[in-house]
Order: sequence, then structure tokens, then C-alpha cells
Amino acid sequence: MAHGGVHFRVWAPKRKTVEVLMEGSLDGEQGESFSFRLTAEAGGYFSGFCRDAMSGWLYRYRLDSSVAFPDPASRFQPSGPHGPSCIIDPSFNWTDSHWRGIGKEGNVVYEMHIGTFSRDGTWQGAAKELSELAQLGITVVELMPVAEFPGKFGWGYDGVDLFAPTRLYGCPDDLRSFVDTAHACGIGVILDVVYNHLGPEGNYLKQFSDHYFTDRYRNEWGEAVNFDGDGAGPVREFFMANAAYWIDEFHLDGLRVDATQQIYDASPRHIIACINEKVRKTAGEKSIFLVGENEPQQIKCLQPPEQGGYGFDVVWNDDFHHTAHAAVTGYNEAYYSEYLGTSQELVSAVKYGYLYQGQRYFWQGKRRGSSTRGVKRSCFVNFIQNHDQIANSAWGFRIHQLTSPGSYRAITALLLLAPSTPMLFQGQEFAASTPFLYFADLCAEVANMVRKGRVEFLSQFTNVASQEIIDSLDSPAAMNTFERSRLNLEERQKHDRIYTMHRDLIRLRREDPVFSAGASSFIDGAVLGAEGFVIRFFHNDDERLLLVNLGRELRLRPAPEPLLAPPQGGVWKVAWSSEKPEYGGSGYPEPETENFWRILGHAAVVLAPAPNGGGS
Repeated sequence: MAHGGVHFRVWAPKRKTVEVLMEGSLDGEQGESFSFRLTAEAGGYFSGFCRDAMSGWLYRYRLDSSVAFPDPASRFQPSGPHGPSCIIDPSFNWTDSHWRGIGKEGNVVYEMHIGTFSRDGTWQGAAKELSELAQLGITVVELMPVAEFPGKFGWGYDGVDLFAPTRLYGCPDDLRSFVDTAHACGIGVILDVVYNHLGPEGNYLKQFSDHYFTDRYRNEWGEAVNFDGDGAGPVREFFMANAAYWIDEFHLDGLRVDATQQIYDASPRHIIACINEKVRKTAGEKSIFLVGENEPQQIKCLQPPEQGGYGFDVVWNDDFHHTAHAAVTGYNEAYYSEYLGTSQELVSAVKYGYLYQGQRYFWQGKRRGSSTRGVKRSCFVNFIQNHDQIANSAWGFRIHQLTSPGSYRAITALLLLAPSTPMLFQGQEFAASTPFLYFADLCAEVANMVRKGRVEFLSQFTNVASQEIIDSLDSPAAMNTFERSRLNLEERQKHDRIYTMHRDLIRLRREDPVFSAGASSFIDGAVLGAEGFVIRFFHNDDERLLLVNLGRELRLRPAPEPLLAPPQGGVWKVAWSSEKPEYGGSGYPEPETENFWRILGHAAVVLAPAPNGGGS
């Protein structure tokens, strides 16, 4: 493109002719309106080269000399999914040649929705905050989906132009600049991609081919993508190319693949495995970080493709979230009903990752999960909040608003010190007062369907099922619903105590020789009471104790638990506690006294070895 001219190619097997219809330029000051016909190729493809076309020009594909539609592989939709596509020059003045990607261990992930993260709701606004996230200790930003979708706001899971970063957050170069800035700050960037369905509005793929979708599988959110039926070859190529595109043209460090259980493929080589292999090949020597979401908890997500797996590096762990939520809120209805939030559940989640590894899961009426034997604990992404779980309530309450300050600090300590890979949702680090609601600006017909579906989903929670509560739910299509979900980053200073605690915990995780060992450490755990437990970390000749109590104060006398035994040649001394006054706590005395163990309620404490009779 630097020397002029653009090559066009599109798959349109249901059409006899395809023309490129030029419609002027993005700035309105250059470009001509003209058309030229593409040449038919084998397999339903059409292609051609236009020497006069330039970056910034607008175009559509006119099909069979009739209606024109946007390019299925458009790099930019400046007027949204219903408007013309824009020719984009992918060259960019990158400054990240030093960047080698994301390692598999030691990460702290931060889930971000660009539209609500900053006051501007743009790539530029978010980029200004990356240095602050680096100082907090974040190593990976996980972007919620950004593929173009209709309307003025949305979560992004109803994207329809998979190659086009949404115009709502800026132009494609703004995304490149965001990634370049992140790498300069030492932060990797991965993107949440949705390959199990496309959104209900603005999806024109069927105008080009009927083979993109299939009715042979039932998908919860729309038509299933055809990865294994007639004509599936080009469909597979389309999605594999999309995954590689984000790594190649935007220097992204990996992907998070949404709802993999809804990506159906009976082919000998599952499309997910093919996508992951394509991404790694595209990255070359750069280390790539691949995250899978899989509700049924199939361990094959983590197995290499040569063993029949998908080849992800890590997977989201809903089990940890659900038991932690039940533990600190006392709430276990609907899909929380299979979790009691007991001390044993939390210990087991830390030790084994998944809690359900093939047991009956009565809420679904079937078995759930698979064995995690031999899987590193760091392969599980644990969280106490994410976009789904906050919004899966009537008013988008965050977890700190549903429990006591002490319990919030304690469960955060467990999250950030356990050897799994922790993830924070934007604003969690400073106990954001703003909710995160479900919002989607869709046409009236689709918006009504979305609201109806939302009510039906939330009605599984009995406290939401009453008509009084249903009538009070925020409308997903209302601008105010979106605006209320926007973070107030000034709360970092207003809520500086909890912000300081998150920063200190992440530093402890990174710098302490035992906690920083992560998956290479050995851990064990034991229940100390109805809501209290101990996790003991071992690494080389060093060790730590983490005591967590989400209930009333415990006094252990006697204390016949081997994990409380003193370190060889020393005693335990407090090294960190969630009850530090600078965090808003009231202090934590040494737990072991001459007469008993005293474990404060609604608190967590880290004990480290000290010489017998010596100081800390």
C-alpha cells in the first residue's frame, strides 16, 4: 500500500459477481466514487487489485449487481457495522522491538472494558492509565471484546465485524498505540475473542455464504458457527486468520477465547487447537499467552494438541469464584447452589484448581469437570470478580459491597497469594463504588428480546424473581446504564487504603521468595474451623503460613494440626496481615500465644519463620 494500490479478496460462493464499490474517503476530501469487478476464483473466492485505491477510502462489496455490503474482513467500520468499510494501512511506527511477550508464570491479569475504564472511554484514555497499572503490579491486561458491534455502547460480545476494532474507542492505530504503550510499561495485552457466535444485528456474513453458520448444533446466544459441515474449510480459514491478525498487525500477546464449550467441531483437528497453533506460529519467537473459558471444565483445554487437547496455557476457574462468593456473602442460590463456601472448599480450590472433577452437579443435572491431576496450579485463572459475575445480579454490585470490609480484604489476600494466576476486574483494586451493569445499544426489536432474556436469566435468583425487582432493573439499552458503569479513577485516592493493600499484596507475591515461586512451590492446607483454614507454602528450605478466617475469631486449644507446627529451628512471626491500620484494619497480634492459637475473624495473616525467641 505504501506504493499505492489495494488488493481485495472475499469469499462469496453464493454470488455470481462481486464488485468493489468505492464511496469516497474517510475525511471526505479525497477519493472517488467508482466501482470495479473482482475476478472469480476457485472455491467461491473473488479477488482483484485496484491501483488507484488508497488508505482511508471507503468501500463496500456489491453482490450480483444488487445491494452492497461491508467487507466481512473489514479492518475498520468508521460508521459502524451497517456503513462502508475503510481501507486501512496496517503499517505503524512500533517501538516495542525489545518486547518478548508474556511468560506463563507470575502473572497478575487485569480485565478491562475500554468503554468504561476511563472517563474518555477510548484507547487514548485507557493508555494514560497503563503506567499506574504497572506500578500496581499488573502484568497482563485482558481486553473485553473490541470487534465492531452496533450502537453507541456495549460489552462487545455481540461483535459482527471480527477484523475491525470498534470505532467507539478510536481508530485502529489508537489500539496499536495502546499496545505499544503497554509494552513500554512492561504490561502484556491479550484480547477476548468470541468465536462461538456473532451478534444479532449487523451480521452480513450470510449475504456472502450460507456456510458460515449451521443449525446442527444448539448455541445459547445465536446460530452456531459451521466449523465441520459442508463448506467449513473457508470458515475455518476465516477464524484462524482473524486470530493470527490480532497477533500480527496489533502485536497482541495472546487471546482469551470466550465460551469454548459453544464452539462445536467434530473434525479430526478441533478448530480451537488449530487457532491456537496458528497464533503461536504467527508470534514466532514471541511468547504467547492463551486463555480459555470453558464452563464444563474440560481439562483437554490445557492439554497439547498432539494429545487431543486445545493447547491453552491457562483456563478461567469459575469454581474458585463461586465458592469464594458463597463464603463471603453467605449466598448460594442458582448456579451458586452447588457451593457452600466452606473452609474445605477454599482449601481444595487452592490445592486442586477445579472443585468439580467429575462429580454430579445437581444444578445442571449432570456430571461436571475433569481431573486436574498433574496440572500446574498456575494454569487456573482465579478471580473473585469478573464482568459476568458482577453483572449477574440485579444492580451490578461488586463483591466488597456484599460482604464486610474485613472479609473482602481476607479473600483478596487468598486470591493474590495463592499459586494460581489471579485476575482483577477493573476497579476491584480500589473498591470501586460504580456498578458494572449489562448494557447493549441495539435496535428496538433486538433490545426488547435482550431485556426479556436478561429477566429470564436473573429470575433464577429468587431475590430477583419478584415483579417489583424486575420492574426496577436497569434497561440494557439505556445510555444511563452504560454511563453508570464508567469507573471513577479518582477513587484510587479516595479509597487509598484498599488500593494500597492490593499493591502491597501483589508486591509480596512478586518479591517474597516463597510466594514468587508460584507453581514450583509445594502447598498443603487444613481446616481450622467452620470458616477458618491454613495454607502452608514450601519452597526449598523456606516456608510461609497463610491463615484465613472469614468468620468469628478462633481460639485453638489444643492445636493438633501439623501444618501449624513451627518451622524447623524457629517460630512463626507475623510478616503481613489484612488488619494493618493502613488498610483500614485494627491490627493483628501474633497468633500463637503461650496458651492457645488466636486467629482473628474476618482477616488474613501471613506468618514467616523467625529465629526461636528472636524478632521478625
